[in-house]
Amino acid sequence: MYVFLPSTVPALAALLDEGRLEGTPLTAFTADAGPDGDSEEAEYAAMYAAAEASLRMLAADPAAPRRRVVLAAEMPDRAIEHESRHGADVARVLLQGAVPYKRLKSVHVDDPDVAEDIAEAAADPDSDAAEDHELMWFAVQEARHLVDEATE
Repeated sequence: MYVFLPSTVPALAALLDEGRLEGTPLTAFTADAGPDGDSEEAEYAAMYAAAEASLRMLAADPAAPRRRVVLAAEMPDRAIEHESRHGADVARVLLQGAVPYKRLKSVHVDDPDVAEDIAEAAADPDSDAAEDHELMWFAVQEARHLVDEATE
């Protein structure tokens, strides 16, 4: 199952250093469009549900660079437990066990130029400062560069 995990730059750095994302259970989001739904739109909604959760992670870590990070991973169905609905086309799921680096498919990150808006959105849950900002797509192989760039 394709899932979207909320993250931060320091959490991404830890994943790269350790070769896996730890935590039991890990919260993620997945597309759940139903038989008549648009799966592409549902994946987009799931990614942005994870981006919203990333804002909460940023609020809890004031030292983290102000960039939302979403990790897309392909996980076996047996590792996933459905928790609840998160909107019309999105399910919130729990991942049992670690997410190995080899399961990552892409990394989605805010442009550094929108850091002020992301900081505002992380500080104020009612803020819509992050809503108009699209996450950028990166191949997994570019993740180390993203971390290095964000921490310089």
